[in-house]
Amino acid sequence: MATIITEECINCGVCEPECPNEAIDDGTKGGVDIYYIDPDLCTECVGFHGEEACQEVCPVDCCVPDEDRKETEEELLEKAMKIHPDQDFPALDDLTNETSLFRNPDRKNANL
Repeated sequence: MATIITEECINCGVCEPECPNEAIDDGTKGGVDIYYIDPDLCTECVGFHGEEACQEVCPVDCCVPDEDRKETEEELLEKAMKIHPDQDFPALDDLTNETSLFRNPDRKNANL
């Protein structure tokens, strides 16, 4: 499932540089006054981190799962591979707690 940024966003901008997919924008793409995550680019950091980078750095916890857009670990990994065709990713079976929140027992986003 993609992540969304709620209205509690204080526009601090700490999340934007943390996103490995450059999915976070200051609102110019989404046409809103708060930061925005493009759901077509959000992979929940699968293939990169064991937690979502935006959630980890957000001081007001406004980066939350979009309940209307659920995706499997496999779908998110495939999306990451399409976004970054020149990058090597582990195979689905080789993902670990350090490269997928689905395998991280300490994850904030329990979307299994």
